[in-house]
Amino acid sequence: MSHTTNTSHNIDSRVHSPRPGTPEPSSRQGRRNNQADAQLLDDDGAVSQKLEVCLKHIFTKYCTPAPPAVSHKEHGLSLLAPPEGAYLTQEGLDAWARDTNGAPFSQETKDELVEFLDVTDDGGLTLKGFMQIYQLQTENDEEETWRDLSNHGFDRTLTLVSTRREDDLEHHPASEPKPIPPNAESCISQSLLRPLIVQSIKM
Repeated sequence: MSHTTNTSHNIDSRVHSPRPGTPEPSSRQGRRNNQADAQLLDDDGAVSQKLEVCLKHIFTKYCTPAPPAVSHKEHGLSLLAPPEGAYLTQEGLDAWARDTNGAPFSQETKDELVEFLDVTDDGGLTLKGFMQIYQLQTENDEEETWRDLSNHGFDRTLTLVSTRREDDLEHHPASEPKPIPPNAESCISQSLLRPLIVQSIKM
């Protein structure tokens, strides 16, 4: 077989049969990794089981009532799970937004959260509403969700590899927010969140 034919075959093979360990097409172009990124959404477009565990962990750091004892360990780091009926108060929402974006959401954005997403009778964002935000964001721009997960200590395989706030959970996290540096890249930006919330009307 000629060299030209071999080259064509190799290119075609890469297109149709990615090499083991090659990142999924959803990964940022040019990024090199020895292990494929975890799947954030399932085949039906819903939050995957692995992502759900990560989001529960993040939600639990800011929720009311305060989280129970550690649910289980992953590589020595605590993965949290929220108690039944947990929600984010305004203080918890601000702390989560501050740790994620560097600043709380505007009142306009908070009003849209209450109007379009799942909340309690008092306007607290529920776990279901929290999942809705990330499901919509991931559909719109997966890299935004990856940056958010990275801010909260997860790698591209959805493994918790570092912590920032977990050691403070014996105090209510909303009472002692730790903003990320102002020059840190915003993840769930308000400009992105607004159109995502509008999309949720169709859900």
